[in-house]
Amino acid sequence: MEYVIEMLNIRKEFPGIVANNNINLQVKKGEIHALLGENGAGKSTLMNVLFGLYQPEKGEIKVNGKAVNITNPNIANDLGIGMVHQHFMLIDKFTVTENIILGKEITSGGKIDMKKAENEVREISKRYGLSVDPQAKISDISVGMQQRVEILKTLYRGAEILIFDEPTAVLTPQEINELIQIMKTLIKEGKSIILITHKLKEIMEVCDQVTVIRKGEGIGTLNVKDTNPNELASLMVGREVTFKTTKKEANPKDKVLEINDLLVKDSRGIDAVKHLNLEIRQGEIVGIAGVDGNGQTELIEAITGLRKTAGGSIKLNGKEIGNLVTRKVTEAGVGHIPQDRHKHGLVLDFSIGENMVLQTYYQKPYSKYGVMNDKEIFVKAKSLIKEFDVRTPSEYTLARSLSGGNQQKAIIGREVDRNPDLLIAAQPTRGLDVGAIEFIHKRLIDQRDQGKAVLLLSFELEEIMNVSDRIAVIYEGEIIAIVDPKETTEQELGLLMAGSIEKKAGGMN
Repeated sequence: MEYVIEMLNIRKEFPGIVANNNINLQVKKGEIHALLGENGAGKSTLMNVLFGLYQPEKGEIKVNGKAVNITNPNIANDLGIGMVHQHFMLIDKFTVTENIILGKEITSGGKIDMKKAENEVREISKRYGLSVDPQAKISDISVGMQQRVEILKTLYRGAEILIFDEPTAVLTPQEINELIQIMKTLIKEGKSIILITHKLKEIMEVCDQVTVIRKGEGIGTLNVKDTNPNELASLMVGREVTFKTTKKEANPKDKVLEINDLLVKDSRGIDAVKHLNLEIRQGEIVGIAGVDGNGQTELIEAITGLRKTAGGSIKLNGKEIGNLVTRKVTEAGVGHIPQDRHKHGLVLDFSIGENMVLQTYYQKPYSKYGVMNDKEIFVKAKSLIKEFDVRTPSEYTLARSLSGGNQQKAIIGREVDRNPDLLIAAQPTRGLDVGAIEFIHKRLIDQRDQGKAVLLLSFELEEIMNVSDRIAVIYEGEIIAIVDPKETTEQELGLLMAGSIEKKAGGMN
């Protein structure tokens, strides 16, 4: 049997934790091989070992049957291994093109030929159906667009073995379908793909084999055609998982959030939110459905004080909060689970305990006369870590050391614990496994049942349909329809999101 990748008895340790314990992974040429496991199970660690970012304590790696020593990513690239990371490895101040060509610059007369590079980026993006603006700065584009840049960066380098770490986490359903087609095309061209994903549907649709990891241990490798989502979920989590969100009927009461005629500009000064109207009441979850780039990010940033409004009003419990500084917005009763957990959710070089009090560190009992009380901070953190099942060696561990899913649980714990009147959850389950998704959906519904207003932004239509009580469809910066999830379909929502069918009564109720 010819394997392009063999990882044999790989062991990787970090202080206080064994991330990979004698794991085996064997990938055949020309297949899509899924790597499945809970958040913190060790999947990304294993792939970081393969890509040369980590060195294993034990084990052997073979590429095309030959033993290799991958001590850094340059060696991985030379061996034809490319990796698209879940948390983007992009330079904010650089353009899309500069990021894609970094380390592989096209030069002419000793200078970088940027025009030629931009044309190549346009060509490759067109070829793979991943539309990007080559001249845009990374800091000015959406999370979904940044993901496309990561994928293009790998394709640009012509890797033969591609590692995709949660590549569809921020893509719309249409983009996911396109990416699946891209992966199938790459396989036809003789490339091999390792796909880390929590989406069982994707594994069933596109993968040939699946290797399951649980708590750092290899559980086994299965033929996808011989298994099913329920079996995979049970193997991954170690128990049965409920896929359908169960909740009682909503009982909406008083208005909590009232947005009227809101105008918000994007970073280029162009109207991103145009005369938008929306309201959310106590005891309901309103989901925002839309294709990425239609004003969702600017809307959330305006509500939370991260972006100035250019007109209209945002009222919380009848009081204007538009253009208040972020601290005043949170003190008024807004909780925010941001869509980019690294940029707006955590200070990665602080401990997870310190991150648990980022919104409250200046208040009693965590601070007195401007001096922080570490004992109270870490006692509180320890209780939240337990309550929200954050898997970390301790409350003193740096936030950057945790898996993406456990970072997300920590943010959700912090925001829910503050008991806000309005909880904004932007992409709350991005990159999470089915067990963690189930847990977070229950938490959002608990908030609703306690009489809180919840605004859910997600590019996962299934999540929007499952969790929301009402769905507001956003298109080109406007709410063009309010629909009942019990009375609509994913197809109808998709058409509304694309602006392909006429507006319904898109008022506030």
